[in-house]
Amino acid sequence: MQNKRRPRRRREENPFEERVVNINRVTKVVKGGRRFRFSALVVVGDKKGRVGFGTGKAQEVPDAIKKAIEAAKASMIKVPMYGSTIPHEITGIHGAGQVYLRPASLGTGVIAGGPVRAVLEAAGVKDILSKSLGSSTPINIIRATMDAISKLRSAEEVARTRGLTTKEILH
Repeated sequence: MQNKRRPRRRREENPFEERVVNINRVTKVVKGGRRFRFSALVVVGDKKGRVGFGTGKAQEVPDAIKKAIEAAKASMIKVPMYGSTIPHEITGIHGAGQVYLRPASLGTGVIAGGPVRAVLEAAGVKDILSKSLGSSTPINIIRATMDAISKLRSAEEVARTRGLTTKEILH
């Protein structure tokens, strides 16, 4: 009798880092009582300058996380980078939440709180200073961070709009 072993199934290599930021139990009150569901907030990034976030809601936590990951992958944006940091300081606003992002020198690390840190690390930013102002609700903070990131402009973009060379902008 030969021992036939099936080859192990290789797990697909996931190019994205997925980070669950928040899981919330939500309740709907109906005639027969309460219906519980779970809401998940997830940040997805490739650590090479692309990041997105998504929310998902389901009756079980893993299903909610799965839905949130799909939504996050669909909403990815490109982050302009200048070395290991961002090109300039910027403030992002969403609702009552504000996030201030400031470039930092090499070796500083990611100085950021919870949701902001999740977004910046998933995007691949290594050196940055940030301050979260106003609302502390994770979804509003992430949306404010994404607003700030989407408003960032690289030196090349600025040079193109002004009709100058990149060197003239940087010096």
